[in-house]
Amino acid sequence: MIQITLPDGSKREYPGPVTVAEVAASIGSGLAKAALAGKVDGKVVDTSHRIDTDAGLAIVTAKDADGLEVIRHSTAHLLAYAVKDLFPDAQVTIGPVIENGFFYDFAYKRPFTLDDLAAIEKRMTALAAKDEPVTRRVLPRDEAVDYFKGLGENYKAEIIASIPANEDVSLYREGAFEDLCRGPHVPSTGKLKFFKLMKLAGAYWRGDHRNEMLQRVYGTAWATKEELQQHITMLEEAEKRDHRKLGRELDLFHMEEAAPGLVFWHAKGWTIWQQVEQYMRAVYRDNGYQEVKGPQILDKSLWEKTGHWENYRDNMFTTESEKREYALKPMNCPGHVLIFNQGIKSYRDLPLRYGEFGQCHRNEPSGALHGIMRVRGFTQDDGHIFCTEDQILDECVAYTALLQKVYRDFGFAEIIYKVATRPDKRVGSDALWDKAEFAVMESLRRSGCDFIVSPGDGAFYGPKIEYTLKDALGRQWQCGTMQVDFNTAERLGGEYVTDTSGRAHPVMLHRAIVGSLERFIGILIEQHAGALPAWLAPVQVSVLNITDIQAQYARNVAKTLQNQGIRVNLDLRNEKITYKIREHSMQKLPYILVVGDKEMAAGTVAVRARGNTDLGVMSLDAFAQKIAGDITNKSVV
Repeated sequence: MIQITLPDGSKREYPGPVTVAEVAASIGSGLAKAALAGKVDGKVVDTSHRIDTDAGLAIVTAKDADGLEVIRHSTAHLLAYAVKDLFPDAQVTIGPVIENGFFYDFAYKRPFTLDDLAAIEKRMTALAAKDEPVTRRVLPRDEAVDYFKGLGENYKAEIIASIPANEDVSLYREGAFEDLCRGPHVPSTGKLKFFKLMKLAGAYWRGDHRNEMLQRVYGTAWATKEELQQHITMLEEAEKRDHRKLGRELDLFHMEEAAPGLVFWHAKGWTIWQQVEQYMRAVYRDNGYQEVKGPQILDKSLWEKTGHWENYRDNMFTTESEKREYALKPMNCPGHVLIFNQGIKSYRDLPLRYGEFGQCHRNEPSGALHGIMRVRGFTQDDGHIFCTEDQILDECVAYTALLQKVYRDFGFAEIIYKVATRPDKRVGSDALWDKAEFAVMESLRRSGCDFIVSPGDGAFYGPKIEYTLKDALGRQWQCGTMQVDFNTAERLGGEYVTDTSGRAHPVMLHRAIVGSLERFIGILIEQHAGALPAWLAPVQVSVLNITDIQAQYARNVAKTLQNQGIRVNLDLRNEKITYKIREHSMQKLPYILVVGDKEMAAGTVAVRARGNTDLGVMSLDAFAQKIAGDITNKSVV
């Protein structure tokens, strides 16, 4: 007898080996119809999987996260099936699941077009409607290589040839199409109903720029029509908010091929930068940080001591002078240790908090660059706290509270907390890692924060807390971090005099709140759809005259506000006032002030708020108080 334990704890017995599908059918026809896969003792498997020993089983349906993963994986295969059906000469390569969807890379003699994309999606729908069974078989590796070579699928054969020779590989077939895959997959193509192909892109074979360029087709798939439509609507809104598009329209910044991954800030964009930087500078000042500045280029030997040369070399830009090898710093940590090392430090000096707006460079792959969100040159609001082991928890708890306030001020209400633990490739003893991991987890518990654990995702020198924002569209952005490091200060000779006159190495807490200022500003632009709150807006007020008669009064209004620290644009052009209002509204300004004869005579201004909201006529003092309140309170206009 085979005993199956279901998620509710109930047990069912079967006279012999039984498939997931048979168990589902024995529970009820509705569950049998909804079943996409099974989860046997925690492992997701096909519904055709045979269970031959006692086991725990959960039936996976479209309502489950695992079910959605199976749907997306299977839809990637359906995409490849449709491409091969329409373009028999195309070769298939890889097609993984990604966040919210999937992609598949193809080799084909000509570039796919948007018309091709529409045709492929139409064929996918037709193939899914045939409700063909998806079946699995297993072949020895070498036999699978020969099989795919015989089909002319050389890329697929190369993938299989890289698998150890003594391993078998699994293949999945639906109709006329068969593909290499570990699975699991839906039981039949009819389960795939709610999908859409999104875009085309280029991708190098195996991610190596020295290899040939392939064509990547991106798609999305969901469990219901409503979820698909919600996702498409979200993407449409995200496109409107795209910081690259808004950066051009609002004259904030641009990128150049002459400097890939580096940002050219225009005056308005640099004003936003300055507001973020000055705000963070005040955070440093008010929370016991000393602002410091380290050099851009450091000798290779320093990076070898810290472990970065071994663990991070491929991401570092290097240079040479007088037969010495240097690297542009990818992070600020070693420089702060060298500053700490100057002069004798006592336990009475700790915790010692350094902050730096440190410019860093990382050699990101060109395909990963994305506007100002993913760049090669960036500035971090970087900080390091040198403390004793006994001070770690208090510092981490205080930091989480500070970070929460900062995010609220920037308009983010929801934070997701994750603890990333020790990776396989790391420095330091397990005993120190035990202490560090306990510290980050306990600090979140004391802060009242629920968190998830991400095993193996810590830095090579220590575990970390990752603080992830949710934006207005529900997208997640990991920005802040707190890392507990028992290793780096010791490796660079950092030490302090203890209360017993001995010597000890400080614990180093690596922390950033906004992270990369470039990326954070991109997030802010998209969060607010370019309509930044008054305290961040590069231009806070535009003053418009109706005719030349009010020109001097308009100048006086603008000058009065400028003298109060307000960022003002003065528009005295000889244009219709409706045209000027519309043009300035397109710049998403917090306020527009219109002055005509009546306003000039009364010493007032006609106030329009963002969104073409008419606030009526105010005295200039009343308006100045209003916008000053918006700025002080960081109100979203």
